[in-house]
Amino acid sequence: MTDRPHLAGRDRLYLDGGWVAPAGADAIEVTDPTTEEVIGTVPAGGPADVDAAVAAARAAFEPWASLAPAQRAEHLSRLLAALSARADVVATTVARELGTPLKVAERVQAGLPLVVLRSYVTLAATVDATETVRNSLVVREPVGVVAAITPWNYPLHQIVAKVGAALAAGCTVVVKPAELTPLTAYLLFDAAHEAGLPPGVLNLVTGTGPVVGAALAAHPDVDMVSFTGSTATGAQISRAAADRIARVALELGGKSANVILDDADLTAAVKVGVGNCLLNSGQTCTAWTRMLVHRSRYDEAVALAAAAASGYRLGDPFDDATRLGPLVSAGQRERVRGYLAKGVADGARVVTGGLDADVPSTGYFVAPTVLADVEPDSVVAQEEIFGPVLSVIAYDDEDEAVAIANNSRYGLAGAVWSGDPDRALRVARRLRTGAVDINGAAFNPLAPFGGYKQSGLGRELGAHGLAEFQQLKAIQQ
Repeated sequence: MTDRPHLAGRDRLYLDGGWVAPAGADAIEVTDPTTEEVIGTVPAGGPADVDAAVAAARAAFEPWASLAPAQRAEHLSRLLAALSARADVVATTVARELGTPLKVAERVQAGLPLVVLRSYVTLAATVDATETVRNSLVVREPVGVVAAITPWNYPLHQIVAKVGAALAAGCTVVVKPAELTPLTAYLLFDAAHEAGLPPGVLNLVTGTGPVVGAALAAHPDVDMVSFTGSTATGAQISRAAADRIARVALELGGKSANVILDDADLTAAVKVGVGNCLLNSGQTCTAWTRMLVHRSRYDEAVALAAAAASGYRLGDPFDDATRLGPLVSAGQRERVRGYLAKGVADGARVVTGGLDADVPSTGYFVAPTVLADVEPDSVVAQEEIFGPVLSVIAYDDEDEAVAIANNSRYGLAGAVWSGDPDRALRVARRLRTGAVDINGAAFNPLAPFGGYKQSGLGRELGAHGLAEFQQLKAIQQ
């Protein structure tokens, strides 16, 4: 068991290159979801704080945008070095305020943002690429002031994916982290301060979505809102930004299908599929929460899934034996339990886990659960549960599998498994989703990430993610 670190609360916002007191005295408590103890507080910022942050970002925009790309790359390189030095404390902070098992937090919650930021150090040096179209010189210019509103499930990665791209493009940024996991964001701003980013280029306002998030989305001096979170909140942000015709990038919900074809390596497909579904206690927008299996292999797949899921030990994130931590909050736990009750009421069969499974008495735990005999149109097959719940669905042929996979208002991610690579690619091309993994292929942090349908607008990561923060200008000569 790794020692549980003490986390201190924060009482400042980061505005215009320094730590400053918020305008008001209200605070937000941060709770450890494993112990249910309050581990710190952060300011509950308000409209005055948002105004100050946006003004700082606006004043810093022209000088930052006018820097040579290589100079911005140098700034980002120093930020990367300062953040890399904090990787261990990032992992332990995420383990405490979110409940991610420490081993996973080290690899994913702390490791992935560094890979992404490193990619933007490289891309920052190439953002002034131009194109000639007949007598026009096509140039790329930064959008302007960006509001980055981020979720609680990957509290550093989701910020870095936006901030790295925006800063590389020449934009300035105001960050509003999720109120459930704000302490991790402070570590990025500690690194930014140490790296000496110019004042106003990167600003932090903590607070609630209805106050700080809404003020940023509607602010007349914010040129773009980049949001990751629920589809419902994304729609609200779109409406607020539409009043001033501001650009919006949205990475929203998902209900991804893992399509296991009849010629697949079933053992591998199910094992990897269960692991993907349960990552971060199921609190992952790309989780393959629908496992589609040919009817001839359905019973075998259900048994394999139950065995795999039951092997995920629940417990303290700092215990090396823990494979599944708690959910982020009591509210999230009750949300997931409500979906489990609804699934059973609609006829789903609990194969392992469920509402009656043994879980730790303290902490916001839900057992890893496999539901069989799930109907494609049922609530648990259609709505994003955001917990450790896998629905196994039978199909009779390839066309039906594709139809079931596409039977969703979401289209963020998915998977296809087959012994025939050409067949797998053919099916992957038919899925209406922004990303598809074939036979367990690794996540690529340089490839565009985003969704179809109600999973969002725009893309993050790599060169395509950077382009979201740029305007195109045609200069005729």
